[in-house]
Amino acid sequence: MVQDGAVGKGAGLPEGGKARRVYLLLQEEILRGIHAPGALLEGEQKLALRLGVSRVTVRRALDALEHDGMIARRAGSGTVVQELASQPAVLADFANLMPQLVEMGQKTTARLLSFSYGAAPTTVAKAMGLPEGGRVQTAIRVRLVQERAFSHLTTYVPEAIAANYTEADLATTPLFRLLERSGVRIESAHQSVSATLAAPDVAEVLGLSMGAPVLALRRVVCDSDGRGIEYLSALYRPDLFRLEMSLHRVGTDETRHWEPVIEMPEQEAAE
Repeated sequence: MVQDGAVGKGAGLPEGGKARRVYLLLQEEILRGIHAPGALLEGEQKLALRLGVSRVTVRRALDALEHDGMIARRAGSGTVVQELASQPAVLADFANLMPQLVEMGQKTTARLLSFSYGAAPTTVAKAMGLPEGGRVQTAIRVRLVQERAFSHLTTYVPEAIAANYTEADLATTPLFRLLERSGVRIESAHQSVSATLAAPDVAEVLGLSMGAPVLALRRVVCDSDGRGIEYLSALYRPDLFRLEMSLHRVGTDETRHWEPVIEMPEQEAAE
């Protein structure tokens, strides 16, 4: 589903570790409302003293914040915090993530960046249970919401299955639909979520600075016989994609603990 989220225009990190630290600190203060829209930030000298860095470092951080539309620097009136524009963001409930990812594929658009066949990388072959040197179809796509790139997707599908659809099919149809159309019965999946830093090619596609943090999702999908049919490596912009989970407090006395709320998709509830 698409939600509104307040973010800056560019999410561009400045060069240099200290400047990035100052940028992230000030960005967090603005996003948390410590500096409200219309408020004046401290001057460069005061910020340098408070944060224990040089004025040059502060200036680099402020340049990046201004580029991202979070502040405006005006001669004679100082640095003013800006009202953050509302941007489309994608929200997924972790407890019901798989159906929502399928829905996301239907309600967003994708652009195919590359399409090729070759031997599966070792980690992919091992995760999917493929023989050494097993061939896969590899596709790299970028998914967009309202023309803004929010995810970079790399998928690996065994060659025998991928032969049932074309490059043109993948450019216009969600992969889950193509797999089902190929006669594959999707039975289970295992996925993990972590964080990583954007490599140069990913940063360019997602409109981020090289080394910017991104949310990383890895998923292995299996058929009814337990064979791996898809390996997905997905990278998401953290300002445009958010995972949420609802929890219930259950049990009694010392055994009370938190459990996720699992909601059954409508199509499953009807079966």
